[in-house]
Amino acid sequence: MAQPDKGGNVGDTLTTQCYRCDQRQDRDDPVEALTWVPEREGQRLRWLCPACARAHVREIEGKLSHEYW
Repeated sequence: MAQPDKGGNVGDTLTTQCYRCDQRQDRDDPVEALTWVPEREGQRLRWLCPACARAHVREIEGKLSHEYW
């Protein structure tokens, strides 16, 4: 079985995978999808699961532009 790129594709199935802990999002639960946090690294979009987002919230806030605050 092909291994996914973090936040990438496995075969023809699009997966969302946390780039810190490799947890995969449950595609059948739309409420869970709202709790995942997107993060841009250059042109690449990476995802954080809810547990990692809570653990790293200060780091995430530090990356927000000054206009946000």
